[in-house]
Amino acid sequence: MATSAELIEIPSGTPQIVRDLAEQKGIRDFTIQPTCDGITTIWVSRQDLRTVLNYLKREAASPYTLLFDLAAIDERQRIHRQGLPDSDFSVIYHLLSFERNEDIRIKVALSEASLSLPTICDIWPSANWYEREAWDMFGIVFEGHPHLRRILMPPTWQGHPLRKDHYARATEMEAFSLPDERQEIEQDALRFVPEDWGMRRHSEDTDFMFLNMGPNHPSVHGAFRIALQLDGEEIIDALPDIGYHHRGAEKMAERQSWHTYIPYTDRVDYLGGSLNNLPYVLAVERLAGIEVPDRAKVIRVMISEFYRLASHLLFYGTYAQDVGQMSPIFYMFIDREKVFDILESISGARMHSSYFRIGGVALDLPHGWDKRVREFVDYLPARLDQYDKMVMNNGILKRRTQGVGSYTTAEAIEWSATGPNLRATGLAWDYRKARPYSGYEDFEFEIPTATHGDCYDRCLVRVEEMRQSVRIIRQCLDNMPEGPFKAYHPLTTPPPKARTLHDIETLIQHFLNVSWGPVIPPGEACITVEATKGLNGYYLTSDGGTLSYRTRIRTPSFPHLQMIPLMSRGMMVADMIAILASIDFVMADVDR
Repeated sequence: MATSAELIEIPSGTPQIVRDLAEQKGIRDFTIQPTCDGITTIWVSRQDLRTVLNYLKREAASPYTLLFDLAAIDERQRIHRQGLPDSDFSVIYHLLSFERNEDIRIKVALSEASLSLPTICDIWPSANWYEREAWDMFGIVFEGHPHLRRILMPPTWQGHPLRKDHYARATEMEAFSLPDERQEIEQDALRFVPEDWGMRRHSEDTDFMFLNMGPNHPSVHGAFRIALQLDGEEIIDALPDIGYHHRGAEKMAERQSWHTYIPYTDRVDYLGGSLNNLPYVLAVERLAGIEVPDRAKVIRVMISEFYRLASHLLFYGTYAQDVGQMSPIFYMFIDREKVFDILESISGARMHSSYFRIGGVALDLPHGWDKRVREFVDYLPARLDQYDKMVMNNGILKRRTQGVGSYTTAEAIEWSATGPNLRATGLAWDYRKARPYSGYEDFEFEIPTATHGDCYDRCLVRVEEMRQSVRIIRQCLDNMPEGPFKAYHPLTTPPPKARTLHDIETLIQHFLNVSWGPVIPPGEACITVEATKGLNGYYLTSDGGTLSYRTRIRTPSFPHLQMIPLMSRGMMVADMIAILASIDFVMADVDR
């Protein structure tokens, strides 16, 4: 890395945004890193970090307004780092510009002896939880953070789990025991102290009044707690408390082969099924240079849209149920079962089919698939019209949800909201349209939007998205290409079996690729898709082996739950139930 005193000449081919940083902010201390995903990636110094990020968000023409992700990597055991700055740990800031329709990735190198960076919570409020996660998982301190404490691990946890020297399996530690004195410490750590959470009295003549919602309240849809500060029934403050569902999905990726990790991705947003496989296998394919056949692309699109329907139908039914309607969920579950029947007939499984593979899909479409799919896409539109009358046109539901939990487009972007929760504010931005993947550019569909960004509009957008999913599935049905369902590439997994029994070399390759997984070339790639709840991205780092060196999962639900205080202040306790229902989250998608 060049020193700031050196006036280096910017080489030709340097991205324009990097030229702008050098010319307008005097940033000379940087290194440009080529990546497999083509995202502009630059390493900057700790001293220049806030200047760079502030410029990119607030001063640049067509700014990078959305903090898409903030994550870290333990670099200490990484072998293939040629051309990169010396670093024990690195922190990555992934930004997105809607106007440019492009991303930029800023990296900072840190030594183990000085693991600290300045906070950027004043630049992006959504950085709050991301910085807490980086401290919890890696021990990186963010100076000036308003409330730097563990977010996914228990407060008494020892160590930082995503460091390479932290154990990955329970068999690597001693048998669990909980003596009486330790139990008292653990119980005391669970005690809720308002001041420790940053809560304060709002006037001299008031005191704290709290309501714990969760972690087992039915409206929170999982193990999730919200500490409410109340004045009567009015919500003064609301502090989400996550981590009860944390399973270590990113840590598990470091001990599974590239192939055997696929079923784990189903369980992140467990309502999205194989739609969660898609960003992962796309990222592996980008690292490996695998071109997927057209038939496999269209099959993936069709299956993804079926899972979008399954997820939205569950959301629709529970949304109505949470605000007081009991009947709709039973009708909608019937339709959701019809979706699962089709998925089972194609893949052999229902909620967690793990149907996508590196290079394509696990199985070709079975005989008669088209008849079942056509019957369903002819059936569902009329049912959705009935649900409009039953739910969306219901006067009580409208009064419970319209004008409740609203926010603007600018606020949504500040808090890193994506998907329907962003489009409900009026911004027509869908990854399938803006940056088509898996052949979405060949499909005709609209981007549903609303205007008020409230609980009602968040549901309205999802309802219309279901109609667009039916439209996409119908096009898959009418235009399914012929050809292979999987690429003939040596790194596809499992590899083709056509010649497996013809010679010993092919048999050995097949055995090794299945048991150990393919050897993926060194590199980095982040691939993002429009998942059921917003943008879902897998940022994979390969060190040239059969395992991922680092798997970062950017999920939409994580930043969405940060918005609960914004949406709920000044509302009533009953409004909180409608707000939670309208966000559409699952805790596995939050905690990972």
